[in-house]
Amino acid sequence: MIDHLSLTVSDYEQSKLFYQTVLAPLGCTLLMEHPISGGGFGSDFKPSFWIKQRDAAAAIHVAFSSKDRPMVDEFYRTAISIGAKSNGPPGPRTEYHPTYYGAFVLDPDGNNIEAVCHLPE
Repeated sequence: MIDHLSLTVSDYEQSKLFYQTVLAPLGCTLLMEHPISGGGFGSDFKPSFWIKQRDAAAAIHVAFSSKDRPMVDEFYRTAISIGAKSNGPPGPRTEYHPTYYGAFVLDPDGNNIEAVCHLPE
């Protein structure tokens, strides 16, 4: 249903480095940069997640899909290793559904960024 999402960031270069680093374990890379749209991340040649510098807005939540639980773990380890704040370590979140497995970190602007796997172990 959603083709792409754009997130406002207060420091484009800092956020670009953050997302290049933490999305790599999920198989996403910076695919393009555009002077109007900002930086587009994704896989398979299509950017579906964009960042653009503007005055910071209210924090939001973005969840990125993961093919398996080890990818969620690697996303979290990678984010923490570059100084992201934990907003919930990797683990089951059965309050959402029985096989929900996610990890949450805060990006440089305080947005709640998640990697999630919906498959059973």
